[in-house]
Amino acid sequence: MIRASLDKQPHEVASMFDDVAANYDLTNDVLSLGQDRRWRKEVAKAVDARPAQKILDLAAGTGTSSLPFSAAGAYVVPCDFSLGMLREGKKRNAWLPLTAGDATRLPFRDGVFDAVTISFGLRNVQETDTALRELYRVTRPGGRIVICEFSHPTWAPFRTVYEEYLMRALPPVARAVSSNPDAYVYLAESIQSWPDQPELAAKLQRAGWAKVAWRNLSGGIVALHRGTKPA
Repeated sequence: MIRASLDKQPHEVASMFDDVAANYDLTNDVLSLGQDRRWRKEVAKAVDARPAQKILDLAAGTGTSSLPFSAAGAYVVPCDFSLGMLREGKKRNAWLPLTAGDATRLPFRDGVFDAVTISFGLRNVQETDTALRELYRVTRPGGRIVICEFSHPTWAPFRTVYEEYLMRALPPVARAVSSNPDAYVYLAESIQSWPDQPELAAKLQRAGWAKVAWRNLSGGIVALHRGTKPA
């Protein structure tokens, strides 16, 4: 896969993530200049997991993103379609119920989860609208969704600098720290072709989610979208 587009082939994306699984968390930390830790803390706050709640953490990769929900006393199911990521996660946290699953055909019953969340994975799904409807299906009435995804800086001068970083600085850094630098070139391109904040909010609403809102993190590099399934 040379160029990123919104017509992503699932087997190609899964294979790409299999290749980077071993160093994925470290590479993200380096490429985001440590900001990814802050973003994940904001996700945990927005999800607001409570004891005994059931949380679906989609595109969980190695399961790192699921740990705060478990620490809060919730029952969290980390789900991903990259078997390489899940295998790496099993080495690190064997007790997590890591589950293989496709975002467009989730292997769960209707209305199972109190909250569903996906961080930095939605733009890699071939059919975004189908995935949002599937997340809606497996959420109980009154339940919530939290999406953390790369977006578009709102201040034009900063957006220009950021896009230069994505396409010029990120590839050489990725070559130094990643086992598959081409994967990070794809990721940079996928960020540029992803819908902006209002567009993603509209997609959530079309999928049935209510009370949709978002807030920007790091000037809009990342956006945190939230919604509720009507009771």
